[in-house]
Amino acid sequence: MKMSQMYIPTLKETPADAEVISHQLMLRAGLMRKLSSGIYTYLPLGYRVIRKFEDIVREELNKAGAQELLLPALQPAELWEESGRFQNYGPELMRLKDRHGRDFCLGPTHEEVITDLVRDEVRSYKELPLNLYQIQSKYRDEIRPRFGVLRGREFIMKDAYSFDIDEDGLQESYQKMYDAYCNIYSRCGLEYRPVEADTGAIGGSDSHEFMVLADAGEDIVVYCEDCDYAANLELAKSKSDTIESDEELKELEVIDTPAITTIEELVAELDIPAEKMIKAVLYQGKDEIILALVRGDYQVNDIKLGNLLDIVNLELVNDDAYKSLDTVKGFTGPVNLDDVIIIADELVMEVVNGVAGANQTDKHYINVNPQRDFKVAEVADIREVKEGEKCIHCDGHLSLTPGIEVGQVFKLGIKYSEPLGATFLDENGKSKPMVMGCYGIGITRTVAAAIEQNYDEYGIVWPKALAPFLVEILVLGKNNEVSEKAEQIYNQLTSEGIDVLLDDRKERAGVKFNDADLIGCPIRITIGGRSLKEGALEVKLRKTGEELKVEIDQYLSQIKELIAKLD
Repeated sequence: MKMSQMYIPTLKETPADAEVISHQLMLRAGLMRKLSSGIYTYLPLGYRVIRKFEDIVREELNKAGAQELLLPALQPAELWEESGRFQNYGPELMRLKDRHGRDFCLGPTHEEVITDLVRDEVRSYKELPLNLYQIQSKYRDEIRPRFGVLRGREFIMKDAYSFDIDEDGLQESYQKMYDAYCNIYSRCGLEYRPVEADTGAIGGSDSHEFMVLADAGEDIVVYCEDCDYAANLELAKSKSDTIESDEELKELEVIDTPAITTIEELVAELDIPAEKMIKAVLYQGKDEIILALVRGDYQVNDIKLGNLLDIVNLELVNDDAYKSLDTVKGFTGPVNLDDVIIIADELVMEVVNGVAGANQTDKHYINVNPQRDFKVAEVADIREVKEGEKCIHCDGHLSLTPGIEVGQVFKLGIKYSEPLGATFLDENGKSKPMVMGCYGIGITRTVAAAIEQNYDEYGIVWPKALAPFLVEILVLGKNNEVSEKAEQIYNQLTSEGIDVLLDDRKERAGVKFNDADLIGCPIRITIGGRSLKEGALEVKLRKTGEELKVEIDQYLSQIKELIAKLD
């Protein structure tokens, strides 16, 4: 492609509302433009990158035995009501009515639609297994769209759905998709980790997220330094050293703690370690109020607690609940607090002579002991792990690093097939629900994640597999001989099947160099009057900054060799 004929509106300045690097560079390099909050138009350069990633996804999924189709984005509410998700999915579901007043939604995902399709067509075990996928725009009514396409209201996604006769078949389908995802992200040259994950609003049992490691990640990846264990912070578990104590139990006592509402302030005021504190947090359960307890040096893990309670979007209580319970925010504790269900983290049960809120303004209890001073309904792991804790699988230590979720695979089981009646007849003629899996990849999200991992102070540094063009040719000066030679090289490289961008614009050299660095093609060839007289081309590798002189009569073989060596 010739730059003079392409729509690549680069920007010198960073837009004020672009918070993260990928958002900034996708706008500045002319990959996309904002239409509305969380909604973007993908320009020719950006769409080339998207299509390159889509091609990789298609190749690997087709190789794994999946078949591509295209499902409607507009979905009738009746299907979601059959699965029970129309009301339960939450406010992120884009709901609308047609002219006849019938309820519809714009699909954030397609479990209901694909199940409806298959239930009407597949009858026998002989037609299974089946794996169908699509690449399509999805919609989510984000409360705070931000970070460009990392958290948008409209985004491109690949979603696949497998149908099997039993759990063994599901495991095989799941593993094929897991392996395909590893191949996809390895081909893209990205540093990533598959991690154990929560199933969230999709549901099901086991799940893995694929995380691209990057500072802009809103998720935290927890991984062991000595084994393969890795999990999202939402689900991660750890071994914590037991704190043994030979202290005698002391008498419960109320003390004054004026204006002290945090663990840090209590530690400083009382000179008692955080491990002796009992942190209490009130949540709204299904029909009751939950008091969650963790040790003072930990945080409550909302996802773990929600899974325990079978509540997808667990929320804190409102201010009215504190009044009805006769307690005070900042001073809430488990002692003498009625009308709540107390769930304690397992480490809380080891606390001896601890500190907890006294449910009165400016007062705490000291010498609090579980089971003596308050009764616990359930003990479970409901804490967030911390850096340096021991791995649950070995004696290694856990590390935490930011990550961007770019894909997730789920074992759905019969969560959708049973309520929607997607059944088959087994070899004995008995009707059984199909066993399903679900597999998603954020297409546009992966493009942004790739940028978060591959950039420098000058712009994007594309990995080979995702680069919109492998080679960019810069034409310097107004010399006709230079222009003709650049055109000749452009045509020859293009005829060899190499993606080439020819910057033939009548712009100053500085503008062309800056735009080339901003766009980030892996190889840059510069042709000017001086280099032409020397019979050489100036070649620069974007990733390393290495500059080479390549003889014109040997340039083709050398450029091919450089391309072959690219990451």
